[in-house]
Amino acid sequence: MENLGISIPFSLLIFVFVVVWFLSQAVRILKEYERGVVFRLGRIIAAKGPGLIILIPVLDRMVRVDLRTVTMDVPPQDIITKDNVTMKVNAVVFFRVVEPTRSVIEVEDYYTATSQLAQTTLRSVLGQVDLDTVLGERDRLNKNLQEILDSQTDPWGVKVSHVEIKGVDLPSEMQRAMARQAEAERERRAKIIAAEGEMQASQKISEAAEVLSTNPVSLQLRYLQSMIEMANERTSTIIIPFPMDMIKPFLNKN
Repeated sequence: MENLGISIPFSLLIFVFVVVWFLSQAVRILKEYERGVVFRLGRIIAAKGPGLIILIPVLDRMVRVDLRTVTMDVPPQDIITKDNVTMKVNAVVFFRVVEPTRSVIEVEDYYTATSQLAQTTLRSVLGQVDLDTVLGERDRLNKNLQEILDSQTDPWGVKVSHVEIKGVDLPSEMQRAMARQAEAERERRAKIIAAEGEMQASQKISEAAEVLSTNPVSLQLRYLQSMIEMANERTSTIIIPFPMDMIKPFLNKN
């Protein structure tokens, strides 16, 4: 019995290989948050996507661009404030690409460029203010940083939406000095509150003295109340105040 064999023409194999290679080079699928910047012979055509993209092999080249918001940590920076305080400050930057074409042709790597720009801007802005401003006015500084970064990344097609200063690390000597300052401030407020209490008490005592001086009966009642309170005290020595009005007649006889 003669063996049956099936031979595939070599030209058909070449054709299948070419078709597979063409599809692998020509077909691109972009997700909803992606865009493809297409170059044809080195010249930019357009930003395409999302969905199915057909390229011309050899002639076309596509660069994928992600349009989602990127959260970038700015590493701690050594900063000297306006009042010569050395500290380390780190931050976080939120940005995204709004113009894919410009993000590809205007800058080599927009992520690295934005990171370097954020570091230098952080040192520059915080170096122009004092320590109290850094600790107490973060909202204003965050807004200032965001506006500066957004204006400088705009030519790259990048939008900086928010900048947040995360942490401020102070030297141990400065932390101890701030603790002493806070303690002194608390003592000052306590003394002011005590002085205000003394003033209010003296005013009330003065008003009470005026009322008692106009009504002798009230003075006698107050005297009796004081004696009752003293009698309730557990002490071996009792001092009884004696009104001067009661001994004036005896003094006048002399």
